[in-house]
Amino acid sequence: MAKKILVTEDLVQEGIDSLTEHGYEVDLLIDPSPEEIAAAIAPYDALIVHPNTKVDAALLDAAENLKIIGRAGVTVDNIDVEAASERGIVVCNAPNSNVISAAEHTMALLLASARRIPEASASMHAGQWRRSDFMGSELFGKTLAIFGLGRVGGLVAERAAAFGMNLIGHDPYCSPERALHLGVTLYDDMAPVLAQADFITVHLPRTVNTLGMFGADEFAAMKDGVVLVNAARGGIFNMEALADFVAAGKVSAVAVDSFECEPCTTSPLHEFENAILTPHLSPMTHEAQRRASTQIAEYVEAGLEGGMVATAVNLSPLPPEAFDVVGPYIHACKMLGSLANQILGRTPKNLKLELAGALCDADPAPLLAAVLDGGLSYRRLGAFSAANAESVASQHGISVSTASVRDAEEYASSVRVVADEVEVAATLFGTEHAPRIISIMGYKIDIAPASTSLIFEYVDAPGRIGVIGTVLGEAGANITTMQIGTKPGDGCALVYMNVEGDVDEVVLARLREAIDLRNLWKITL
Repeated sequence: MAKKILVTEDLVQEGIDSLTEHGYEVDLLIDPSPEEIAAAIAPYDALIVHPNTKVDAALLDAAENLKIIGRAGVTVDNIDVEAASERGIVVCNAPNSNVISAAEHTMALLLASARRIPEASASMHAGQWRRSDFMGSELFGKTLAIFGLGRVGGLVAERAAAFGMNLIGHDPYCSPERALHLGVTLYDDMAPVLAQADFITVHLPRTVNTLGMFGADEFAAMKDGVVLVNAARGGIFNMEALADFVAAGKVSAVAVDSFECEPCTTSPLHEFENAILTPHLSPMTHEAQRRASTQIAEYVEAGLEGGMVATAVNLSPLPPEAFDVVGPYIHACKMLGSLANQILGRTPKNLKLELAGALCDADPAPLLAAVLDGGLSYRRLGAFSAANAESVASQHGISVSTASVRDAEEYASSVRVVADEVEVAATLFGTEHAPRIISIMGYKIDIAPASTSLIFEYVDAPGRIGVIGTVLGEAGANITTMQIGTKPGDGCALVYMNVEGDVDEVVLARLREAIDLRNLWKITL
């Protein structure tokens, strides 16, 4: 019987399609009342929720079969994580899905506030031409204080640096090395940061410590004419106190995208023209919504199949700074694990993971877990996590090891897996962090793998590719992309070929007969 997933989030269709294509039964119940979701939840194995869907202990008591809860976004404030943990239910999110959109929205609010764009636009729409009334300020040379240097705060720092801003910050969890890498002068105390900043932006979670973190005393300690931006979480600025300082001119402009209670149609700031208020738009881009939908579908599927859920917030979660480094490589490592296992044709006795380049100082544990998860989940050896990967592997006779090297050759970073005698390696490409295979069995290639691929190893000679193409064409299979790799001192070639269409055992036998092959592997990823 197909596992059932209930979705209360208005997911992009790609995410829904990903789940149904993998055999799950998906039902939509968009923005349900608490009574509606409580009445419906019992038969479902997974729940993907909207931020307005409250998942409390009472609802979890009604969820008789629930194994995993996914939030297609960053925050899980609406989920009782402790209650879920007590019931053995995984809670996960998509923490990287909207970080670029949030950082860009922050920059948009900074620029709009500095140049008074909303006020000027409103006056033009009113039929006015009041150029001299909207004198603005440049970002160049100004001091930007960033509170919270996690994923979004770090991206804002990079973008603000491109505007020539002087960067300072406060984050008790940020290492000096990360701050140095971002070009941010880090302070242990808020006071010197508040005193220096021309612009302040916050990128903090809503916690007991951050709720009301900026109140009357903090606003009074700021420079005259400071500009404030909050595109993180509502409640970090005390809105009543802030309104007083905006009215007095101490704060020259403020931009707020997140509110303590949403939807928010009225607040102490609504009366001010120099207060830019947006309805929680930071994650609202086509790209962010697509990433959130497809990522949460992938994580929920992993949880339902007993695999590693990289973003689980209640099962040894990775700290933000660690996830920033290794998170994008988790999918690539799962792919390498599966690829190595299919080439080897059995469970390896020895498995080695090597991190290279920018990854060399990263914690290898979550990536090792991903390799094992990708290669061995078919045997249901257990759910691999960063905490248990080595012990679970050892229980099944697999000796694992890790290594790091500074030189990733022509790549900024890469990962390499050696499973007994099989070697495979990958890197990431582009803003979407798409995995690309860069080495197989010592042959250098560079290709993005498709769902179905063929790998040929043969003595290099003219006409081989033509013969392969003829056999596949006669079988109705289409070659979409391919790469040919060689290695020094070897007269053989390796061809990695992405294909579409039915390539069954009959076709594979014909290929073996047509060419003097060393090896032929059909790979399904």
